[in-house]
Amino acid sequence: MHAHYANRWSSRAFDSRPVADEVLYTVLEAARWVPSSGNGQPWRFIVARTEEERRRFASFIRPANREWSDHAPVLILLISYTLNDNGTPSGSHAFDEGTAWGTIASQAALLGLNTHAIGGYDRELAREALHIPAEYELLAVIKLGYPGDKSALPEALQEREVPTGRRSLNELVFEAVFLG
Repeated sequence: MHAHYANRWSSRAFDSRPVADEVLYTVLEAARWVPSSGNGQPWRFIVARTEEERRRFASFIRPANREWSDHAPVLILLISYTLNDNGTPSGSHAFDEGTAWGTIASQAALLGLNTHAIGGYDRELAREALHIPAEYELLAVIKLGYPGDKSALPEALQEREVPTGRRSLNELVFEAVFLG
């Protein structure tokens, strides 16, 4: 395994330094090229960078997450189109969107950026605030920016500002049948 994967982690500390358009769009371009079922490409990215746009996002992010997420210079809401081209429900849209998210995290890390996905937000408020139609599922808000100093975080979060471990493959891989 390449060290890139083991060294990437989701920090909460972000520097307020802006992310240049070229860098942001390099990250999103990488996600654009991920595989998807039937080449449906269901992923959509709603990006907030200005103070006004980030305030709109803050209106639906839960307060506990705002303690640290307000410092990220870029917020991206990942949404997924839930229908196939023929109008039937897609069984793979969330899987495909997850592939896009993983690529965003990986490409960002390669460029020296930090990402952190947040599920702690009010999806209905987000849908209203951003005018998102019903046929799109809201999956996660991604914080994107340069790594920051953990001393800027509340004390309780500073203690948690370390990479987390992973389960061993023995806990995750099953030969032929599931034994969990």
